[in-house]
Amino acid sequence: MKRLLNIAILGAASAIALSAAPAAAQDVVIANATVVTGDGSDPIENGVVMIENGRVTYAGTANGQAFATDLVVDADGAWVTPGLFATVTTLGLVDVGAVSESNDSRAGGAPFSASLDVAPAVNPNSQNILIHRAAGITRAATTTLPSASIFAGQGAIIDLDADGNPIVQARAFQMVDLGEGGARRAGGSRAATYTLFRASLREAQALSGSGTPQTTEITADGEVLLNRFDAEALKPVVAGTQKLYVAVERASDIRSVLALKTEFPRLDMVLVGASEGWMVADAIAAAGVPVLADPLDALPSGFDQLASTQSNVGRMKRAGVKVGLNAAGMENPRRLAQQAGNLVGLAKMPGASGLTWGEAFASISSIPAEISGMGGKAGVLKSGALGDVVIWDGDPLEVTSVPTTVFIGGVEQPLGNHQSRLKERYRDLDESDLPKAYDW
Repeated sequence: MKRLLNIAILGAASAIALSAAPAAAQDVVIANATVVTGDGSDPIENGVVMIENGRVTYAGTANGQAFATDLVVDADGAWVTPGLFATVTTLGLVDVGAVSESNDSRAGGAPFSASLDVAPAVNPNSQNILIHRAAGITRAATTTLPSASIFAGQGAIIDLDADGNPIVQARAFQMVDLGEGGARRAGGSRAATYTLFRASLREAQALSGSGTPQTTEITADGEVLLNRFDAEALKPVVAGTQKLYVAVERASDIRSVLALKTEFPRLDMVLVGASEGWMVADAIAAAGVPVLADPLDALPSGFDQLASTQSNVGRMKRAGVKVGLNAAGMENPRRLAQQAGNLVGLAKMPGASGLTWGEAFASISSIPAEISGMGGKAGVLKSGALGDVVIWDGDPLEVTSVPTTVFIGGVEQPLGNHQSRLKERYRDLDESDLPKAYDW
């Protein structure tokens, strides 16, 4: 039987402790919390979050409201936020990067590129998924990486819950590299990159009925860069029904990419990386193209990043660009919160451009969710959003803070993983024990 909880007298009510992960979504009230809605606004003191049937039904101040609920959690002032949204990632595709049998992030030996569909390859039991779930990441955009051609293939939106069904949306976006890496793969020059890209899109248009297909494949040095299957996979891209994530860094490359919308006006583009985006921020904003930017590029890692600056994200934001943080621009996506926090600190430095606390958190929650096509559904705590809720032991943008409880779709998730088990295994340093290798 559900309890009727009056938030105004929560202090007099006994909170029910969280149990092990339930098999199905529960109706949950989390009260007495510092609530972060994820929309860029300031945290709410003495806030309440209500989850019913796997979705958020209320997030805000207490206001003496009454709710019928299965489970009551007294957060005791702890921070409560929406789940983080990580993009672009290879989550679910890699266990041991150096072991090819457990690494599905590249398909350099395949005859396919744009037609690659990542969804069947995602492993929900990957330790990378378990580790990042414990870091508060509840949903992500995952994709293979460009290898045989400038096209990486069709990425998917996934959730990181423990139900064994990670795919939220298959073929959610196409990934293409039009920067330094793309030039290398297309034949050694950016001129070849754009020729290949235009030829590919025109072939897709022809296959859609806007002309006559010209070829069954495009090759270079004996390598197939685009075949009929790849051209077919690009049809939703030219139609604007599938997002196109464009990896690009240099300011001049960004201008060239934006100019493509004149030739292919239906392209629904997202810039990925954009280290020199601050130099052309006004043009990006005018084009209405969102950016998934590397968080803090202090020094260039390539010749297309010579003008990189830590103020890149802040400057683009001030110019009116919709900017989320690119998880691919860091060594590990679970550092998203840390990098967002660094941008808050950067805003306090004279002459630098960073983000406010609310803007920084939105850059790893609601904004990447919106860019990924899940605006209002993920990365936010508001009525109707998915019940992805994280309780933290401190300010989530502080490097020492970690999640204590994670709900995905209203279901509390297990937070154990190989790393946490190793931590517990070696916590006992009693030298009288046998070596841990013998301790089974």
